[in-house]
Amino acid sequence: MTTPPDRTPPAPKSTLWTRPNPKPRTARTALSEAQKARARQRADEAGRRYPNLVDNMWASRHLAKDGSIKA
Repeated sequence: MTTPPDRTPPAPKSTLWTRPNPKPRTARTALSEAQKARARQRADEAGRRYPNLVDNMWASRHLAKDGSIKA
C-alpha cells in the first residue's frame, strides 16, 4: 500500500541553535533573576548542572518577569 501524494512525511526540523532568532535585536530582553532561578531549578530537576537553551526558552515563554506563571 502506498501513501497518497498529499500525505508525505514531514521534513525534519532543524535544531534550535541552528535557526536564526525570529525576534529583532531590539525586541529581545534578558531573563529576570526570578526567571533565571526557575530555569536553574528546571535544569537541576532534569539532572543538568546548568540551564540550557531549552530551559531558558521555557522560562521566557511561560514565566512573567516576577517568576509567576503567565496566564
